[in-house]
Amino acid sequence: MATAIAVATMKVAQVAKPGEGLQVVEREIPTPGAGQVRIKVQACGICHSDVLTVDGLWPGIKYPRVPGHEVAGVIDAVGDGVSTWKKGQRVGVGWHGGHDNTCRECRRGDFINCQNFQIPGISYDGGYQQYMVAPVEALVSIPDSLKDVDAAPLLCAGITTYNALRHSGALPGDLVAVQGIGGLGHLGIQFANKFGYKVAAIGRGPENAALAKKLGASVYIDSKATKAAEELQKLGGAKVILATAPSSKAMSELIGGLGPNGKLLVIGASFDPIEVSPVQLIMGNKSIQGWASGTAADSDDTLRFAELTGVRPMIETFPLEKAAEGYARMLSGKAEFRVVLTM
Repeated sequence: MATAIAVATMKVAQVAKPGEGLQVVEREIPTPGAGQVRIKVQACGICHSDVLTVDGLWPGIKYPRVPGHEVAGVIDAVGDGVSTWKKGQRVGVGWHGGHDNTCRECRRGDFINCQNFQIPGISYDGGYQQYMVAPVEALVSIPDSLKDVDAAPLLCAGITTYNALRHSGALPGDLVAVQGIGGLGHLGIQFANKFGYKVAAIGRGPENAALAKKLGASVYIDSKATKAAEELQKLGGAKVILATAPSSKAMSELIGGLGPNGKLLVIGASFDPIEVSPVQLIMGNKSIQGWASGTAADSDDTLRFAELTGVRPMIETFPLEKAAEGYARMLSGKAEFRVVLTM
């Protein structure tokens, strides 16, 4: 009689079908293919973008699917052809989970706009699991001084705010406003302060003032009590407004706060239209630009800048077994400010 071979399994928090939520189940531990590594996940951030997987809002997702694109862990195994990454090395994976290296954008080095780019948790199973497989082009090395639970949110919320600001055109001493003091905004304020900007934090209600100042804001503007655009103009007009809160109405109301050659930099994802008149943009040569995350190289810069300057996310942690509870906490908007799963 043949003896059954035991199969090594792991816990995963998966979405079986859109709308069914997260369920923790056992799965076989995957094997990395050529050009891939297997990561023993230590921490994975829960991002609002994970609703795309949980609710089936991204076209073409194959289910069951494991969400998660803020992954920190240790390489557990390497596939064929992998020579630059070693077993035992601390690594992370962010929103940009791979590119094809052959499309027009890739041939020009514009990997973030690859026509066939991959996203962990959407294109393949992400970090809500004890082990995951990822292509080498998605990997970033994590500095020893960064904890896994701190590094994970920096690979989405961190890279998005850091990368957007450093490409914004603002120079040290310029007035930069950060709209929203949440998962993105609380990191945006810190990065803007470390870049040497005069930072105006825009929140709703006086209760955020002390935290905004602690994070590095020079000025706090309560958009419930005042017209934020007018307050920015009193300060000379903003060179950049980093719009992090996903409210198109709030973003539209801030355009009048831009100074000459000012830019509304949009990173808070919303499906509603931003309203602006042509005259608002023409007078003063103002502009609106969207910004999406960055590549593994940008993640590398983000982590090392955070290591150097002490920028850290404010987090709440949940064990993998309570993934559904952690996800609900994120959706509630009451988390302060990033929710992270631990394995």
